Amino acid sequence: MSALSWLNSEAFTAFGQHILWSDMIGNSIGLLALALGWRRSIWTWPAQFLSGVILVAAYASVHLSGGVGKQLLVIGVALWGWRQWQRGKQQAQDGTIAVRFATWRERGMLLGGAALGTLAVGGIFTLYPSLSWSPWADAYIFVGTLAAMVAQARGLVEFWFAWLLVDLVGVPLAFSSGLAFSGFVYVIYLALVLWGMRDWWLRSRAAAAPALEGATA
Repeated sequence: MSALSWLNSEAFTAFGQHILWSDMIGNSIGLLALALGWRRSIWTWPAQFLSGVILVAAYASVHLSGGVGKQLLVIGVALWGWRQWQRGKQQAQDGTIAVRFATWRERGMLLGGAALGTLAVGGIFTLYPSLSWSPWADAYIFVGTLAAMVAQARGLVEFWFAWLLVDLVGVPLAFSSGLAFSGFVYVIYLALVLWGMRDWWLRSRAAAAPALEGATA
């Protein structure tokens, strides 16, 4: 049996759902990546890269082209994010990076880019049905993932909000696509997202406090 065949074989059955090795391993590494992102560790990017590589096999096995596209995007942006955090001037000695809230201009660019991107990708998926059986949901996840990872690479607290919005669509889509473990693991994702959001939020406020004190002194 080849490595690819093994990855797409059944690991076990739970609650009537068939769990694939690729789905389970890829999402477990994805959880680790999210936890590392919460801790602002640069190793979040290699973990996201590896998770993406494995999940390509999972989504391909159920013929979910949008999911495959999303993971290919994860792979590419993970390489870029790794470089961004390595080159960040504010990166600390322990391998973490300073975080902040986006400016209103950055928020507008993220929201506008995500809206236009979703319309464009959804339109392509609609014109070519073979690419996706759920064009607008896939487009939303595809573009939302890009927006979230770009925000993370820039150390923006808003990246957690973006992941939260992606998960709201990703959970039901994963269950309906036969990737049950993806659906189950999103429950844990939600908890990590909320904790990570709180941690980055508090850190950004703590970092901003000295600057405000200096400005008023």
